[in-house]
Amino acid sequence: MQKHTVLVTGANGMLGQDLCPILEDNGFAVVETDVETMDITNISSIRSKIEEINPDIIIHCAAYTNVDKAEEDLKTAELINANGTENIAKICGEKDITLVYISTDYVFDGNGTKPYKPSDKTAPLNNYGLTKWQGEEAVRKYCPKHYIARTSWLYGHHGKNFVETMISLASKSADGVPAELKVVDDQVGCPTWTCELANGIVKLLDKADFGTYHVCGSGYTSWFGFASEIFKLAGLNVNLKPCSTEEFPRPAKRPHYSVMDNNRICREWKAALKDYLALRVD
Repeated sequence: MQKHTVLVTGANGMLGQDLCPILEDNGFAVVETDVETMDITNISSIRSKIEEINPDIIIHCAAYTNVDKAEEDLKTAELINANGTENIAKICGEKDITLVYISTDYVFDGNGTKPYKPSDKTAPLNNYGLTKWQGEEAVRKYCPKHYIARTSWLYGHHGKNFVETMISLASKSADGVPAELKVVDDQVGCPTWTCELANGIVKLLDKADFGTYHVCGSGYTSWFGFASEIFKLAGLNVNLKPCSTEEFPRPAKRPHYSVMDNNRICREWKAALKDYLALRVD
């Protein structure tokens, strides 16, 4: 049977580096691209690459992901997340290519009280969430054969993330005395390992129904709860203290409630975290 060819944007990113081998393990022929080989803000560059490769599927991981910096640099965030995605969506639509677009829980305002479903109303609180929502809308408008995969609280072995930050801070204790560490306890969401998201994307590609899906860890916790589980599983002794969002101000507003209903597409977040830590190389 002929393999489907999948072109991955942002292949050198945290998600891309786990996604590409998982796609190959599942029988796909993978073509990796990054900004050096295909500039998503240049429609001619995209068209040239897509006509060269002639992929069946494009998985669009490339994104502007600096949430706080987007507050002062909306123009660049829009150029990459909104305009870049629109460029890809237009060509996929023209050429009847299936498009998978990676989006975010930050399209919601966090005022909910029960897990968000894909059909729930969006209302981004910050510029990053706004530009990712604009990308979603472009995908819906220009590419009928699409899967929008919203994920959240992403961590992986190939990039800066919350898990590695916590472990790094824990290692800074002096003379065997546990470091005191304050972590926000009033923001709740679904931690997601990049490998879980990658496996979830593979499952999406088997679904007959195009549309919007939530591809995140099952269950939920606060950042404080997430940190507690990291330290417990890693066997680290840390003097961990909960704090409020107001005690830890950031340029971009974060939603207080980011829990998404994933329809059991990914495993329970604690089980995934345990496996991530077991594979981690110091």
